[in-house]
Amino acid sequence: MKERKQPQPEEGLIPAHAGFHKLKTFQLAQLIYDLTVHFCDHFVDRRSRTHDQMVQAARSGTQNIAEGSVDSATSKKIELKLTGIAKGSLAELQLDYQDFLRQRHLPEWPPDHPALLRFKALRCSTLEQFRVWVHAEVNQMRNTDEQRLPQPAESVGGRPCWSVSSLTSTVAANGVLSLLNLCNYLLDRQLHALAETFEKEGGFTERLYRRRSKRRDDAG
Repeated sequence: MKERKQPQPEEGLIPAHAGFHKLKTFQLAQLIYDLTVHFCDHFVDRRSRTHDQMVQAARSGTQNIAEGSVDSATSKKIELKLTGIAKGSLAELQLDYQDFLRQRHLPEWPPDHPALLRFKALRCSTLEQFRVWVHAEVNQMRNTDEQRLPQPAESVGGRPCWSVSSLTSTVAANGVLSLLNLCNYLLDRQLHALAETFEKEGGFTERLYRRRSKRRDDAG
């Protein structure tokens, strides 16, 4: 007797999705947005275009990751497009932070800078954790010759003393740049994975076609 073929589980037309809040890229982008709002309010003239552009670029990164994730159920093409836009916005923001440091003759730290190594070990995920790290690094820099900024603000007891504002903005900007480097790296990986999945499986249109074809085959 011929063994009856077991029916294959039907492919879902709208695939299950964990939600954008669980994406590491979204979590990082949201933290970067929060940090950028506070950074710009403290160190960038609120009346300047740079202030608005930096805040909007940070917001665009967050919003496009979220919107792309939501739209993934019905359009992988839109998800790819919006994720790419998010990466472009964060790359623009990265350049703004680099310009901030360069134009003020403040140092941009290499990835292996001691302060950044300590920052990465902390795995900050909130604005408050970031503030604690900045405060600790500023205090350390004011009491050591390990870090050197180009313009001393004053002299105390014959020893140069850097302005707290310059120290704080240097630490904060380099911290955000470190987060941007990580977020952009993860977005690259996310885009690559999305492109591979789309190439192999297609999107909503392809799922709809396969579903209709299966129903016709089952009916026949």
